Amino acid sequence: MEVIHFLFSTPLVLIIILIALIFDFYNGMNDAANSIATVVSTQVLKPWQAVIWAAFFNFVAFAGGYVPVLNHFLGLHVATTIGKGIVHTSIVDPYVILATLVGAVIWSAICTHSGLPISISHALVGGFSGVAVVKAGTGALVMSGITKTLIFIVLSPLLGMLFGWILMVAVFWICRDMQPRKIDKHFRHMQLVSAASYSLSHGANDAQKTMGIIAILLFTTAGSPYAGLELTEKTFPIWVVIACFFVIAMGTLAGGWHVIKTLGQKVTKLKPVHGFCAETGGALSIFIATALGAPVSTTHTITGSIIGVGTIHRLSAVRWGVARRIVMAWVLTIPASAIMSALTWYVIKLLFL
Repeated sequence: MEVIHFLFSTPLVLIIILIALIFDFYNGMNDAANSIATVVSTQVLKPWQAVIWAAFFNFVAFAGGYVPVLNHFLGLHVATTIGKGIVHTSIVDPYVILATLVGAVIWSAICTHSGLPISISHALVGGFSGVAVVKAGTGALVMSGITKTLIFIVLSPLLGMLFGWILMVAVFWICRDMQPRKIDKHFRHMQLVSAASYSLSHGANDAQKTMGIIAILLFTTAGSPYAGLELTEKTFPIWVVIACFFVIAMGTLAGGWHVIKTLGQKVTKLKPVHGFCAETGGALSIFIATALGAPVSTTHTITGSIIGVGTIHRLSAVRWGVARRIVMAWVLTIPASAIMSALTWYVIKLLFL
């Protein structure tokens, strides 16, 4: 009741939380492709079946943070990094969070509706960093967290590519004496498991980014029931956790159909065995990153995995023109969202501060 009273007595905070959840929804919508593009393109599941499958595992991933055995890989490590590992909390206020989210939402919406599978994570990090710099200078940035994020911009697609390629080599060796039709039949069933694993890892990593933003808002706003507390995995409000996992699952359920087409059909031609290896390789990469508290791009990771399995036959099996277009969107995301969020901050400052 105390939380509800605070939210309704502080309309600005309530509005910012709603905008954060819109961002979370777009995250799921854009990243729907990451979870289901391969399982749709291999025709193991129809699109509507695939989004339900992915959305379910996106949501249930929240439980992993509360199960001791799974906590290391599904715990709230990424949310903690976003909340206090990108920008010093001393300069954070509701207007900083508002400008961050507006800039990130604008860039994410542009790319989602253009069919570009960008990194929603990096849109958020870029927006947060851009506002911090224009408000308080570069000293407001937590360089260790930003460095970790920048490293994984490069590392996550490379790990996805490596794991996807290794799995393809292993599968080809194990199944070398099997008939292609039999291989296809087996991997149609196995791809359901790999798609579920990838959706689980996607929910575990990506929902936490919005959680981190909402948490730092609540923990730094005067009058909040959480004001003055230290932001840790144990102090995260459970209602924020459930809300963010639920909304990202609803975004996945809505589906980003143009993005699904780009990843599932335009990068390389996939069969069930390729889909299984790409999804499993991507999931392994994201679980590792989540354990390290790194806010990785699930888009980068699955694209790298798809390219990795595509190159097992020959390099020309990958449509490098499409891959190049996707990479350009990645490169532009942090500076573009930083600029948009910075401009939003100046507008807010002019009107309200």
